[in-house]
Amino acid sequence: MGPEVDGCVEFQPPPVNPVHLKHSGHRKIVNQIVKYRSCISLNKMVNRREGGTDLDAIFAALAHPIRRAILEQVSGGDATVSELAEPHRVSPPAISRHLRVLEDAGLIEVEPEGRVHRIRIDAAPLSAAFGWLTRYRVLWEDRFDRLAEHLAERTKKSKSRTTRGKRNAK
Repeated sequence: MGPEVDGCVEFQPPPVNPVHLKHSGHRKIVNQIVKYRSCISLNKMVNRREGGTDLDAIFAALAHPIRRAILEQVSGGDATVSELAEPHRVSPPAISRHLRVLEDAGLIEVEPEGRVHRIRIDAAPLSAAFGWLTRYRVLWEDRFDRLAEHLAERTKKSKSRTTRGKRNAK
């Protein structure tokens, strides 16, 4: 273990040679058993504020077509896991993983009712993502409008130079 930072001891792996295996002519390194400190933070810049919306998680959840379809289904009202799995040709564990991604992003809420789990949509994270997209849409529309004006002005100047050059040549 290394120096203490933020109340945690920084992890420094011991100098151990990795174990190599031969597999079809290639050497592969087998992971070593490593004990990590209890308060490990791999990237301190990624730490999120509690209660804030994680746009990365929202957009990552929306990136998959099955998850978007599940949100579409749930937007019509509550549904069970089996109802959500029915139109998709994937295994029940795959649907469960998709639902977990959506739940971790805060896009759905899962309510167990005995053996059945009811899924309902939570629109607040979608609203946050929409607000972020709208802000940048307005920014880019403004920039494109200014670019169009600049190009139109430049085209007028080049046409006026061309017509002046023809008049002077006569």
